[in-house]
Amino acid sequence: MNKNNVIQVFFEKQLVGQLTMHGHNTAFEYDEDWLNNGFPISPFSLPLEKQIFVPSKPYFGGLFGVFADSLPDAWGRLLLDRMLKKYKKNPDDVTVLDRLAIIGDSGMGALRYHPKISFPEEYFTDNLDELAAQCHKILNMEYSEKLDELYRLGGTSGGARPKIMTKIDGEPWIIKFPAHVDGKNAGKMEYDYAVCAKECQIVMSDFKLFHSDSCLGYFGTKRFDRVRDTNGMKRVHMLTAAAILELDFQQPSLDYHSLMKLTKILTRNNSFDIENLYRRMCFNVYAHNRDDHSKNFSYLYDPGTDSWRLSPAYDLTFSSTYYGEHTTTIDGNGRNPGKEELIRVGTMAGLSKSVCSDIAEEIKKIVTEMLGCYLS
Repeated sequence: MNKNNVIQVFFEKQLVGQLTMHGHNTAFEYDEDWLNNGFPISPFSLPLEKQIFVPSKPYFGGLFGVFADSLPDAWGRLLLDRMLKKYKKNPDDVTVLDRLAIIGDSGMGALRYHPKISFPEEYFTDNLDELAAQCHKILNMEYSEKLDELYRLGGTSGGARPKIMTKIDGEPWIIKFPAHVDGKNAGKMEYDYAVCAKECQIVMSDFKLFHSDSCLGYFGTKRFDRVRDTNGMKRVHMLTAAAILELDFQQPSLDYHSLMKLTKILTRNNSFDIENLYRRMCFNVYAHNRDDHSKNFSYLYDPGTDSWRLSPAYDLTFSSTYYGEHTTTIDGNGRNPGKEELIRVGTMAGLSKSVCSDIAEEIKKIVTEMLGCYLS
């Protein structure tokens, strides 16, 4: 594997700029044409200016958050490291630019990285139970004869849980499998949570429970970073709150007040998105989803209207976190927030107290009725 000291960044077929190694950091510079015709790919960290940008925070291995969003999280990184070892490469010797080159065109969101580094492709099976069993082997640090296949299907994905990216009726979907900390029926739980969230009027991408002979099913959801238009499938530029704010998502460093403020600024006070974020906050509190870290909130950019919108909700399930608190605090309270804190966040974001109170009560009632079996 040749080391990449320079990587070109593309949006669709347009050159955005280039990344270069800068000591242990990276440096980014926009292309001249993009400066004249493009948009800031990270609205706060990378304004459209002719200069060399170097990240000042150490959270993303020397990258800005927008590029780190393209890299896989725990599961995908585990697969990639196993693949590198299989091909006699030391993962510690692989730079962040090498990893972006390996991502190439297959990352989440719209950005592409060239020149690409590719691994050989192997046979694909559509047996979900077999893939889940092979994921379990990987998590147990056992040998899996399906390593290449698992990497090709899920090695560029975010999140901690094993997953594959596939197509259902020509549309791109993500299907998840249980991790060590999950029970074998985690898919059914996430499906029930998604059904409940939709009942709570939270915007969700299409989802379904895929059949299994070994558990109650695998949760799958349609990708919202890919949309079909008259010209075919289009990639959508997407940023997590962690990337936009350059935050370490593994540490509890965010409050819903800040998340509301970010949503108001990015969406230009879009009232629907502000209320929907409030609904998610209420849902996370009452449904005991405490893994509400800054990578579990994303924003989608539309170049046609030069506007950002809050993405559909995702990764909604029962979670306690290892320290027992919400990763994103609610008015400063992560351990036992209630209606008082919820209303304070909502009203500070511009919602009326009566609307905040009504929504909180509505969601509490729906969650209790639909998810009580998980919360008792």
